Formats: sequence, structure tokens, C-alpha cells
Amino acid sequence: MANTEDFQLEYHGNTVVIIPASNIESMKWDLIEPSAELVMTPLKNLEVPMVVFDLSDVGYFGSVFLALLLRCHKFVKSRGGELVICGASKMAQELMRVTALDTLWAIYESREDALDAVEG
Repeated sequence: MANTEDFQLEYHGNTVVIIPASNIESMKWDLIEPSAELVMTPLKNLEVPMVVFDLSDVGYFGSVFLALLLRCHKFVKSRGGELVICGASKMAQELMRVTALDTLWAIYESREDALDAVEG
């Protein structure tokens, strides 16, 4: 079952930085519900959720994590917010490019750049 070690959340004003642990690479489909709950519950308390997914600790990820990202994206967009990505590895960036998800999310090198973009 998903637990708080799988995701760290940091609050910067109205922005939530979500930091998945490296074990996200082997996330199984049965963890998507509890993970979505864990990640999205705090977003429900924000009027306009701004979200930065910091993938610095993640080398690669599969379809389960992509589904989780898409779910968060839909929720955040429905509330007028923004979801961006930072710290993605070359392999993760390539995966997002091939799936055209890099057209959905802005991808930043550093957390600082991502926070500047969503808070600016």
C-alpha cells in the first residue's frame, strides 16, 4: 500500500511541491488509488492548487506513475491551477517527449525555476 514515504509534500504558499521517492519506478497499478488519495487530498484544500512534481530522485517511471500525473493534472486544471515538472532525468524527459506529455506540462531543470514559474 502507498504510504507517506512514497511521496514527500512541501508547501510554499499556495504551491505544493510533491517529491516522489525513487521506488516510484516500480509502482504497481493497485497503488494508484491510495497514491492519488495521498497526493491529491492536500490539493483539495487549496483554492487554486499550484503543483510542482520534483522528479530529482526518480530515474525513470512507467505507465502507473504517468497515470497518476495525468490524474493530478486534470484535478489541478479543473480548479484553475497549474502542474509543472522539475528535475526530470534524461530518460524521464525522453518518455514525456515520446508520449507528447511534454506539451501538457512545462518541464524545468530546477525546483527554483519551477517555483518561480508557478508563483510568478
